[in-house]
Amino acid sequence: MSNRNPDGDGAAERLERRWFAAFKAASNVRAECEELLDAMERSEQAWNHARARLSELEALRDALGEELAELDAADARTLPREPVMSAA
Repeated sequence: MSNRNPDGDGAAERLERRWFAAFKAASNVRAECEELLDAMERSEQAWNHARARLSELEALRDALGEELAELDAADARTLPREPVMSAA
């Protein structure tokens, strides 16, 4: 004679199946979290690189703008002035 309770065995099987399902779901979410962390780290590195490049380009733009302004000012000083004719 078996001393196992058929109702208890069914409940234990359901509990075990739920445990394995939860274990698998947690493993999948853990893997997803690790992938997202890796993506965040890559994004942060790319963002830092882009910010540094932006800073360099803005500094170059400002320096070139100053040179252009100096050239414009020098041209304005060296251009010969044409006499203004009076209608009188």
